Amino acid sequence: MFSTLLCVLCLILTVRPSLSQDDSPLGVPQQISLEKDSEAQRLSVTWKCNLVSVFDIEIYRTELMEIVFNETVELSGEKNAGDCHWNWTSAVPLECTSLSVRIRSRDQLRVSNWSPLQTTEGDDLPDNTGAKVYPLDKVVLVGSSTTFCCILGEGQVLEDIRYMRSIMREVRLSRRTYAVTQTLQPPSNTSGTNVFCRATDASMKTTVEGAVIFVGYPPADEELMCETQDLVSAICQWKEGRYTHLKGKLRRTRYTLNGRTCEVVKNVRRCTWEQWEGNWTLVAKNPLGKKEIKDSAPLSHRVHPVAPKNLSILVKNSRNATLQWSWQYLGYKAFPLICQVNVASNGVSVTRNYSGAGLSLVVLEDLWPYETYRVRVRCGAENNFWMWGDWSSESSFQTKMDRPGTPDMWIWMESDNSGQILWKPLSKRESNGDLIGYEVTQGSVSGDGAQRLDVPVSQLSVPLGLQNVSEPVVMLLAHNSEWTSHTSQLMVPKYWADVDVTGSEISSRDGGFDMSWPASANASRGYVVEWFNTSCGQYCSVDWRKVPGTNTSARIESSGLQAGIRYTISVYTLSDEAPELLERRHGYLEEMVPAEPVPFLEASQYESSVLLTWQEIPLHSQRGFVRGYNVYLANVAKNTLLAKISDPSVRNCTIRKLGLGTYKFTVRAYTSAGEDGGSTVSIMLEPYTDLLVFEILISLAAMSVFFILVTALCYRKRQWVKKAFYPEIPEPKLPGQWRTSQATVDVKPSPHSMVHIVENPQWDSSKEGLVPVSEEDEDGDESGSEPTDTDSDEPGLLRYYNQVVGDSGQVLRLPIDSSSSSVGSADTDVTYTGIQTSPGPLDTPPQMEAMAAGGYRPQGQVVQQQQQQQVDRSDADAGAPSSASFGGYKPQCTWRPDSPDGNAIDGSVGSPTSVNSSQFLIPDVSSEDSRNPASSTTWIPSFLSSKP
Repeated sequence: MFSTLLCVLCLILTVRPSLSQDDSPLGVPQQISLEKDSEAQRLSVTWKCNLVSVFDIEIYRTELMEIVFNETVELSGEKNAGDCHWNWTSAVPLECTSLSVRIRSRDQLRVSNWSPLQTTEGDDLPDNTGAKVYPLDKVVLVGSSTTFCCILGEGQVLEDIRYMRSIMREVRLSRRTYAVTQTLQPPSNTSGTNVFCRATDASMKTTVEGAVIFVGYPPADEELMCETQDLVSAICQWKEGRYTHLKGKLRRTRYTLNGRTCEVVKNVRRCTWEQWEGNWTLVAKNPLGKKEIKDSAPLSHRVHPVAPKNLSILVKNSRNATLQWSWQYLGYKAFPLICQVNVASNGVSVTRNYSGAGLSLVVLEDLWPYETYRVRVRCGAENNFWMWGDWSSESSFQTKMDRPGTPDMWIWMESDNSGQILWKPLSKRESNGDLIGYEVTQGSVSGDGAQRLDVPVSQLSVPLGLQNVSEPVVMLLAHNSEWTSHTSQLMVPKYWADVDVTGSEISSRDGGFDMSWPASANASRGYVVEWFNTSCGQYCSVDWRKVPGTNTSARIESSGLQAGIRYTISVYTLSDEAPELLERRHGYLEEMVPAEPVPFLEASQYESSVLLTWQEIPLHSQRGFVRGYNVYLANVAKNTLLAKISDPSVRNCTIRKLGLGTYKFTVRAYTSAGEDGGSTVSIMLEPYTDLLVFEILISLAAMSVFFILVTALCYRKRQWVKKAFYPEIPEPKLPGQWRTSQATVDVKPSPHSMVHIVENPQWDSSKEGLVPVSEEDEDGDESGSEPTDTDSDEPGLLRYYNQVVGDSGQVLRLPIDSSSSSVGSADTDVTYTGIQTSPGPLDTPPQMEAMAAGGYRPQGQVVQQQQQQQVDRSDADAGAPSSASFGGYKPQCTWRPDSPDGNAIDGSVGSPTSVNSSQFLIPDVSSEDSRNPASSTTWIPSFLSSKP
């Protein structure tokens, strides 16, 4: 315990001296002084600092006591004899408002008291009543930020502050001072950028104050280059580089070369030095910075010769001239030089090089006669060439005349006896002087009959005037004022028409024709390629080109070649004899659609066809090779292609199988470029007589063949036809004394249509079914008026009436209407006038059947079948009488009244009249169908069979 207290006591005694030392106060900084640099906006603070190096510094805006700076700074190497120095750069111009500074010392945990405030005054003191704007004429870097302040006059109120035309947002610094800040400032113009401050006083008067700021770049000059022209002095030049945007005496860039000032005059950056030094340093400086550039080289490597002077030309002849000049400096007389002489004439410039020590004379060769030339000269160092010197001034001269060139002549034959002598004009260089005319001589090879003709310069052709001359030849000369050309001689070629030569097509390429031909042994003097407009007519513009004999191809290009025009291209061989045609071709520089439609389009009708004919398009209007024709049917909506004719020599087309009506046809010729506009023709197809007659004849022939076939077929099937349409009628079989002969019975028709009623109401089986009645009983008056034929062998006339039996078995005699009675005529033999039926059931004794067996049975088989059917039905019905129980006439069918009660009496006829060999016997439907049910379905196969 004691030891612990002892340790604590020792620790207290050890620490107390140090605490007492730290508790001692630090000294307050003394003798604080302030110095401001308004241009740099820098405030310098100086004070006595003793042994302390760390200080707290605060800066205030004095009037409002707003703190601007408050930091701890450490001064290490800025002490001088116990004085401390510290600089502070303000973003706001120091003139804008008063600033106050105070300082205190700091040493680890101890700080001193603050020093009294030291103030630097601004221009906003009450004594300065005027308005001002800061900074004034300041130069800043492009893209930097600048703070401007506006000090208002006493009693004024701020309206706005503008940077150029933009209104800025202000900040108040003191009672009268406001500030704005512009960031990222763009380059200003040469007069600077304006800042305006507008304010109003109590009387509402507005005043404007402003300042100018210059925004630019530091120098960026480059490419210093020093050279010599007189081989002694130096001339140094450089480029400005980036434009600084800073002008004026105080802001412009200043230059020094090797420490000596260089003045830039009229933007020419050039300095002259009297002696070559070899090493050069250029310094460029402006308010924003400076730039150094250097250059070094020996004198012989930087020779830039001056321009030659005093040029003179001595012309010796038509093709040579001597050029001479002099030098400005004596040092050039022995200095190795290389010179360029530029010779120009008629827009053509040629540069020739010459070299030598102190070069001042050259000879110009290979010039054109009678040509005006312009020459100029420049030179450079032959060894260690640096650059070409300046060009001398131009000098002109003209060479002398010479012999004209040989004219290029050709003879174009229009026919066997006529043609044109053509030649190309000589150019100025080919004429070697001023031409005065041509001389044309026509004659024979032997010289006989020569005709000489002088032609002016403007004329380039004359007609061929040789007729009946063997081996005709033409000679041509050109004259200038001093010389005559060599003779151009050519024998007259043979005329070759297109019809005599097979000319193939040639295609153009890149605005011309590539013509080739096989080599010929006769082309000792080469070839001539001739071309002209094929459709030109009599006066053709002919062009030609002569090709050496070693070539077998030529490119034909000319400004006269036009699109859409056919050209005839011919190749001739040249020799000592007359030219011979080797090959001929036809082509278009560019094919186009025809300029005109097909002419003379006509349409003609041939039966149901239309023949279209037309003529060939004129050659000058084809504008391309016609490949064929397209024929269209012209409709309202569109044209329908009917035919495509690919052979251009075919100029007709037949459209077949057309109906009657109006048609419009369009024919269009086409080339590789397309179709022409088309030519249209209309035609109306009408009925034609030949076709009508032909159709009638065809119809008659067809009908004749049909009737012949029908007749033959009917003849072959005559038995079937007779059976089907003309059947045999069996003889009637009646009891009594009837004649058995086949003679017909003359039956006179009943004059009265009435039915005699039998008075016996009961059925008498012993009586016949048919009751004979004499005509006298029926009508005495009428029978008396007609005489009786007593000479006839025929039995007496009889009338037969149906006996209608009622329900009670009474036989009724009913009157019969004329419409239902037998049809009478002189031709009728037997008339069946009625049908005897029994509507009610009757008991028929068997003996009645036997009695009825002897009566008349027409179509007996049918009657037997009907009797058998009635017997069968009588067995089923209760005592129904059979039809066979009635004696005498038996009807062809069984008739029953339709009335269900059996009391109705119908007077209609049950069977039609049967006439021998004059009318058909139409069977009753029920009876006939029952006899032959398949007759309606078997007659066609029977008719078509091969049996008769």
